[in-house]
Amino acid sequence: MKITDAKRNFGTIYDLIKSMSPPHHFEFSDPFWVLVTTLLSHRTKDQVTDAAARSLYNRYGTAEKLASASYDDVLSLILKVGFCKVKATRVIQLAGIIVNRYGGRVPESREELMSIPGVGRKTANVVLSDSMNIPAIAVDTHVQRISKRIGWSKYDNPEKTEEVLMKIVPKDEWVGFNPVMVEFGKTICRPIGPKCSQCLINKYCDFYAKNKR
Repeated sequence: MKITDAKRNFGTIYDLIKSMSPPHHFEFSDPFWVLVTTLLSHRTKDQVTDAAARSLYNRYGTAEKLASASYDDVLSLILKVGFCKVKATRVIQLAGIIVNRYGGRVPESREELMSIPGVGRKTANVVLSDSMNIPAIAVDTHVQRISKRIGWSKYDNPEKTEEVLMKIVPKDEWVGFNPVMVEFGKTICRPIGPKCSQCLINKYCDFYAKNKR
């Protein structure tokens, strides 16, 4: 599907995706804890990520307290997340940066967010969109996979896919786009065993056209 075709059909496709996607669970709405949760989420299942972030919140509650936490204590609370040793250091470090550099408030700038060690473009966009309602498109593994399958993007690079989606997705749909696509990716357009025959957008989908029996 060419970019022009994707633009023309985006509204129809996205409305159908939304109709198939269950509500997304947000463990937190506070920008700092959304930032912590998203940093923990890399290579980790949502339930494990949410439980670890909730344990940190219950123990510390604020950026100031987390910034003063001991590495061993933080590690003990997030042991089940992927790369837990690295992330234990990162969350303490980012808490200190938020407190000391930004007075305890998460910056509302992608560039400033990405200056924090461990915070990449996807994480920054999640924080902006999901906790601050600032328009941004976070391209995680679900958004990347689905966009390529449908034909919205031909790229394997998330930043290239983000550039394409910013041209296709109306700006007033950027907030909330990632959570909708994540739920669609978890329930229908799964990485293994996608439910193509049940999917309402299969007639628009390049992946289905190539793989249908």
